[in-house]
Amino acid sequence: MIDSSAPQQSSPSSSSQRHEALQAALNLIDQGFTLMDSNLSLVAWNTTFLRLLDFPPEMGFVGASFESFIRFNALRGDYGSAADPQGYIDTRMAAARAFTVHEFERTRPDGTVLRVRGVPVPEHGFMTIYSDVTLEKRAESQVREHNALLESHVAERTAELRRSEAQMRLITDSIPALVAYSDRDRIYRYINRGYQDWFGLDPAKPERVSAKQFLGAATFAGIRPQVQRAFAGEASTFEYGILRIDGSRVTARTTLIPEISADGSVAGCFELTFDISAEKRAQEILAQTQKLELLGQLTGGLAHDFNNILTVIIGNLSALAEARAGDAAVAEFVGPAVDAARRGAELIKALQSFSRKQPLQAQAVDIAPLIASVVALVRRSLPDSLQLDVRVDIDRSNSNSNHDSDESDDNAALWAWVDADQLQSTLINLIFNARDAAPAQGRISLQASAAWLDADAAAALQVEPGDYIRLDLSDNGKGMDAATLARVFEPFFTTKQPGLGTGLGLPMVQAFVRQSGGAIRIDSQLGEGSRVALWLPACSLAADLLLPLPHAGPTAAMPPAQGLALLVEDEPAVRKLVRAMLLELGFAVVEAGSGSEALQILEQTPGLALLLSDVAMPGRIDGWALAALARDYPGGGLQVLLMSGHAAEQPRAVSAVPVLAKPFSRAQLAALLGLRPALPGASS
Repeated sequence: MIDSSAPQQSSPSSSSQRHEALQAALNLIDQGFTLMDSNLSLVAWNTTFLRLLDFPPEMGFVGASFESFIRFNALRGDYGSAADPQGYIDTRMAAARAFTVHEFERTRPDGTVLRVRGVPVPEHGFMTIYSDVTLEKRAESQVREHNALLESHVAERTAELRRSEAQMRLITDSIPALVAYSDRDRIYRYINRGYQDWFGLDPAKPERVSAKQFLGAATFAGIRPQVQRAFAGEASTFEYGILRIDGSRVTARTTLIPEISADGSVAGCFELTFDISAEKRAQEILAQTQKLELLGQLTGGLAHDFNNILTVIIGNLSALAEARAGDAAVAEFVGPAVDAARRGAELIKALQSFSRKQPLQAQAVDIAPLIASVVALVRRSLPDSLQLDVRVDIDRSNSNSNHDSDESDDNAALWAWVDADQLQSTLINLIFNARDAAPAQGRISLQASAAWLDADAAAALQVEPGDYIRLDLSDNGKGMDAATLARVFEPFFTTKQPGLGTGLGLPMVQAFVRQSGGAIRIDSQLGEGSRVALWLPACSLAADLLLPLPHAGPTAAMPPAQGLALLVEDEPAVRKLVRAMLLELGFAVVEAGSGSEALQILEQTPGLALLLSDVAMPGRIDGWALAALARDYPGGGLQVLLMSGHAAEQPRAVSAVPVLAKPFSRAQLAALLGLRPALPGASS
């Protein structure tokens, strides 16, 4: 749906993939999109545009005229039963050729309300966004009806209460709002207790109240036109900021209802004011959540391409620097370029982290020392009076796995397949949450143990049955009620004071645990503290699951041959670079550009030592599928390593396969393969 005829500097396949990625991103947006050139011919669009306006798919093609869409709508009666469709078409086309910014709403025959906003794109044409605001308009209508009903009830009740001042005072003082009445001379004749609570005014002396004085001259000047409308006989509702006597600033919504006398003149005005600060904050949070969701969609779609590009840039520049190590010009110009590219990689990683779509660097992690390191980090941040109890239970009686009787002490430890840094951050986050909830003489308990989840227990937690490492963190704090507990994983929800919590901690913990193939559950009751339980995939201590530790000092040259490696990567430039890395590490290399091609090679090529595959590839066979199929490779002994430019859920069946995040260096690849560089300190 995007014109790709313009010349590109990249290869045709690369250009096609970028256009496909951009089109896929456009199609994810729930707003319709079109880009017309200066001749009002279609250049780009998305499927949402065709769906929202109910156009046949065949109408969307590069070069389609804007007039064709207007004519289609006019002839099917979208604009009403106009006697002269051609005249209407000519009018619309004349307006479109003006290429001016415009925004309007249109109700389609099926009741759908569309907001259409057009913006000129200098030297390119005109971009239009179509938003379905049907629900928004329906909600506004409901709000108007609700307000009208409320205003009607207030007017009726106030008229009745005028017969009994005592009864009126009792009722209106109980309403969580400001209620007042002023006469035709704009002198207050009645105010309820809300005015005393908000502004310190005396309800017994309403005639002494001055709106200009308790609101302030600037605020009063801003709402004065609305007040004038009400005293002219027109009901008015408006919002504005107010500074209350306690120093707090709130957002208020005031409704003014004129009282019409028998002769038709305005006898006075009823006033109803609510604090809508919480409603406004909810709207802001919703808007922010939508932005985060959009950021996550765009980041996930684009990170793969950017990281492939950076992989090629960093790899080739590093190779150039090594090949011409003595060239001062290379050191002067290549070094800064590599540093800049690596900063770009860190920027992509930061964006993925912010949207919780960063790839996990999963490996076999010994839970006991990791917990010890977390405790050492947080000890100084806990009050001396707060007790922190830690227990690591290596008894596997709760696990269904079989273990040899001569198993070493290391194998008896608790090993989880997880990103160690992310798990460490998760535990610190949970401990600090418990610290904030616990009393001064409180207690926090952290326990780790092996666990087996059968089919029923796994289904309840929405994970696969099997072996897990369970982490339990509990406190004796004030606990949570059912309503709060139901919202703990809701983004931006927090029970902490403003400025002390973002409401993102537990949602990010939940995202990490789920991405790791695990589960999380929180149990709590008011006055009985809280308990957080984590289940993380367990793994046995095996050499092929452990990331090698960094080697210090000079090392011997690597063996001249490491065996035959199958390299699977659909991006030719990345495949060429990684092939060079593998050759330098001593591998012979056979290449595949897709999962299906790689599967044929796996089935027909004996003696493979390594399968190195990208995760995201076109077709139905991706890196995860290849990794699962490689477990049945004849003879076994095939080392499997995946590489990825963006996050992806790790299937439970292949959760123990290491993933190398793009961009990466030759030294990082060698480390994950358990190899040592040929020369001390050599890296790419």
